[in-house]
Amino acid sequence: MADITALNTVYNHYMTTYAPEGSNSKYDAHKKSELKGVVNSIVKLNKDSPLFLIDNSPETKEFAVSLKESARSLKNTISSLSVENEEGMLSKKTVMSSNDSLVSASYIGRASPNESPPGIEVTVKQLAIGQTNSGRQLPPEEMGLPPDTYSFDIRSRDIDYEFQFNINEGDTNRSIEEKLARLITRSNIGIHAHTVEDGSGNISLDLISDDTGAKGESGLQFIVSDDKTSKTRGAVSYFGLDQVTVRPENALYTIDGTEGASPTNNVTVGKTYELTLKGITEDGSPVSIGVKTDVESLTDNISHLIMGYNTFMQSAAKYLDSQPQSKALVREMSGLSNGFGGELESLGLNFDEDGQISLDKSLIQKTANEDNSLTKFDNIRKFANNILDKANSVALDPLKYTDKRIVAYKNPNGHNFASPYITSNYSGMMFSSYC
Repeated sequence: MADITALNTVYNHYMTTYAPEGSNSKYDAHKKSELKGVVNSIVKLNKDSPLFLIDNSPETKEFAVSLKESARSLKNTISSLSVENEEGMLSKKTVMSSNDSLVSASYIGRASPNESPPGIEVTVKQLAIGQTNSGRQLPPEEMGLPPDTYSFDIRSRDIDYEFQFNINEGDTNRSIEEKLARLITRSNIGIHAHTVEDGSGNISLDLISDDTGAKGESGLQFIVSDDKTSKTRGAVSYFGLDQVTVRPENALYTIDGTEGASPTNNVTVGKTYELTLKGITEDGSPVSIGVKTDVESLTDNISHLIMGYNTFMQSAAKYLDSQPQSKALVREMSGLSNGFGGELESLGLNFDEDGQISLDKSLIQKTANEDNSLTKFDNIRKFANNILDKANSVALDPLKYTDKRIVAYKNPNGHNFASPYITSNYSGMMFSSYC
């Protein structure tokens, strides 16, 4: 159990520190054949790569891991615009909502261009919410507990965690609660903690769950107790850490008149729509969800492609001053774009001096409405596939763009063995603070 907990801590640190916000995607799941292709690519890369020493500074570690995650995010963006084959690039249908501020949606089906999935009507009665424990309001510069070593237990996500801390002479409610807030939040157990001051200057410690929805028999996301803890008890009741002020609740909704509930505000409707519930529908007035026309879908897909490309370029450009080799990546990406410059500009994609792309949606829509419009966007599809290949390459070996010192080249005769350490260097950076 200890090993699993340590691994979860490492993974949560990695996801919250380096991964782009909202980066979890169904496109991170792969078939066995796809994973086999990745392994074969790693073996080939390892056989051809020389032995080198990398810069072990925190800045380089952050750059390498961040670059890999940015490439993964770009891959997912392009994959989300495609159907099964290359000809389907940018043909993914997009969804419109009559009130996007209450219910937004994305299309997750695989309908052919000639099919039109049925629309749905959605009402939202209640949003899913998390749990909040609000502690006692205490004078910030006082301390009502004697000096000692205290501990308490938190059960969260079906795992029990024990927290120990010391109260020394001179400690105050403020200093201890701020220490506990940092301790709990940095532990990445699914709870964020912070101190709160009331109008009278008193201070309390609030615990808020990351997850939403009722869970288990109690319905609570987490439980705080020091009944069976290993050190001195009393901190839970003194600080009021077990006082549940907001109970977690499931989302309640109807789809075409059929009631449903969900522990999160993300709801999948069959194999067609993925809904994000954002607000309560007043007076039971439903939100209409349906697919857009092919022209609108194509325009939206191209917009998302360019947005993903520009986000990746911005991420790489952040390190131009601190990581000189990042300039090579920016040049390579710009070179791929410039190769399609004239053809893409005629369709409404304009290349800026900083390597990013601006979009003329009116020109794209005009072209999409012309005869043989699908063939006119072949260059955008080729551009997207080239960018996807580049993103795959960067995700496989982000260390290519870091400063490193070559120690020895591989045997030029080609009789080389794969080294397992070449592409795993960046993985070790995730664990550097824990080993």
